[in-house]
Amino acid sequence: MKKVLNEIEGYACIVTLLVMSVVIFWGVVCRYVLHSSLPWSEEMARYLLVWTTFLGGAYGVRLGAHIGVEAFTLLLPKKVQAILHIIVMICCALLCVLIFKFGCNIVATQMAKHQLSPAMRIPMGYMYSAIPIGMVFFVIRYIQSIVEAIKDLKNVGKKEEAK
Repeated sequence: MKKVLNEIEGYACIVTLLVMSVVIFWGVVCRYVLHSSLPWSEEMARYLLVWTTFLGGAYGVRLGAHIGVEAFTLLLPKKVQAILHIIVMICCALLCVLIFKFGCNIVATQMAKHQLSPAMRIPMGYMYSAIPIGMVFFVIRYIQSIVEAIKDLKNVGKKEEAK
């Protein structure tokens, strides 16, 4: 499952960034070379950026690429650092579950209102669905990271006992 998830996130980010780049480039060419702007290009680029952000953020959780303030935690013993890291990840996962819930409410509201995007005329519920779908990926990644951190915590405990 982990390998499949890696592939989905990675390729989805690549595709959205690639499409976004092509759309923006073509919009600029149309505007300045052909003197005819594309009304939908900026809107599409904006929505692709939102999707890329949510999918890429989950990918960042997997890589441990999100920033954090470690000045205080580095002063603590290794085992306490590991426990604190697990607690922080649990809190992050819970926050993502909360955002998922509110994201689902937003999507349901948008679908019920049948609101369409201004230029492309796509239901806005599809655009807002990046929130709950992204949060599912975030939660899965946090759970994977928590499981790995718990395994590492057991190893830290064994190393301290050996001393």
